[in-house]
Order: sequence, then structure tokens, then C-alpha cells
Amino acid sequence: MRRSSILPVFILLSPLVAQAQALDYDFFKARVQPVFLEKRPGHARCVVCHSGRSTNAFRLEKLAPGATIWSEEQSRRNFEMAARLVVPGDPQAGLLLTHPLAPEAGGSAYHSGGRQFASRDDPGWKILSQWARGKPD
Repeated sequence: MRRSSILPVFILLSPLVAQAQALDYDFFKARVQPVFLEKRPGHARCVVCHSGRSTNAFRLEKLAPGATIWSEEQSRRNFEMAARLVVPGDPQAGLLLTHPLAPEAGGSAYHSGGRQFASRDDPGWKILSQWARGKPD
């Protein structure tokens, strides 16, 4: 009987697991996470608004006091969160790339944190796009 109750949960979670597996964790940890910590002129760092008690769809782990990077466990949770907001292979389709991108560059019309990326040529946006495309060169 217990086995039958696990199957529906597995079926519901399967797409999320498959999506996360299509993305490169090591690239995320080494190249994508630093984008969330980077200070851009005229903007707060992503981690400021998207960690702790954030009510946003994108929630990063809160950094430990005095820490400048996330622990391995926190990085895994950040990866799982970010993976939900991209469409592997299609960087044009996920909120992680479109929400902070300026509308004139193809981004969404609303992001209360401002336009973190003015264009698709922004180095930070390119890193996120590279990860979402599954091409961590």
C-alpha cells in the first residue's frame, strides 16, 4: 500500500528531476552562482532581494554571517531552485533569464529589482544563458 502512495509523488517530481539533470551543476556552482553575488552599478546584488525570507519565485539560500560563498548543501539547493526557472536548451523561455533582462532586449516587463541585464551581451546574462543552453564551454 505504501508503494502505491509513492508512485504519484514520483510521477509529479520526475519532470523537475529530469530538468535539473539536464543542467550542469559544476558550471552552475563555479560560474552561475557568482553572478547572483555580483554588484552591478545602480542595482542591488541578486542575493540581497532573493534570499532569506524572500517571497519571490526565485529564492536563493541566505549566506552565513561573514560568508562570501554558499556551502555545498546551499549550492545544491540554489541549483535546484534555479533549475525550476529555466527551460534547458532554450534560454529564451525561462524566468531566470527573461525576468531580469530589459524588455527592449527581450526580457519581461516587470522585475522590481530593475534591469540587471541591459542586453543579451551582458557577461552575466551570457553565463546564465550558457548554463540554460547546456553548453558549459
